[in-house]
Amino acid sequence: MIPGQSPQDLVLTPIGLRFMGRLIPCSIGRGGVSGDKREGDGATPAGVLRITGALYRPDRLSARRVPPWARPIRPGDLWSDDSRDPAYNRSVRAPHGFSHEDLRRADPLYDLVLLTDWNTEPAVPGRGSAIFLHSWRRPGYPTAGCVAFARADLLWLAARIAPGARLIVPRRIS
Repeated sequence: MIPGQSPQDLVLTPIGLRFMGRLIPCSIGRGGVSGDKREGDGATPAGVLRITGALYRPDRLSARRVPPWARPIRPGDLWSDDSRDPAYNRSVRAPHGFSHEDLRRADPLYDLVLLTDWNTEPAVPGRGSAIFLHSWRRPGYPTAGCVAFARADLLWLAARIAPGARLIVPRRIS
């Protein structure tokens, strides 16, 4: 157990995410876990990340199914992933002249997104962006660095956490 760890912490383990006595299957970045996260490396950053907010697609999920603190994803909502952008690793609006991710995706991966404080306040260019908790493509399919879950498990988690919850990602998952 990590010093100061609580049952309210979300703890990544080799066999899933441990939270409130449950073990929840999840996928991590194709680059594994990294103590030296870089933009585009596909790694999930090691450390203690705090949940800072939630976003959801109101055209796909009822507001009753998401936490009351979740904000709707609107057409034109983006996330900057360009190290040269003054708004790097922040929510931005289209049109946006720098590289970015569209938060309103055609697939269901971002129907519900839990945001983390990875590389914020201030964002260091190139240190990695858009580290979210979101739905997976399928079990075991790696992400670009996020932590991904079955939709039902993500909804279960979101209903039981609040901003400030800690996601603990050990440097070594063994």
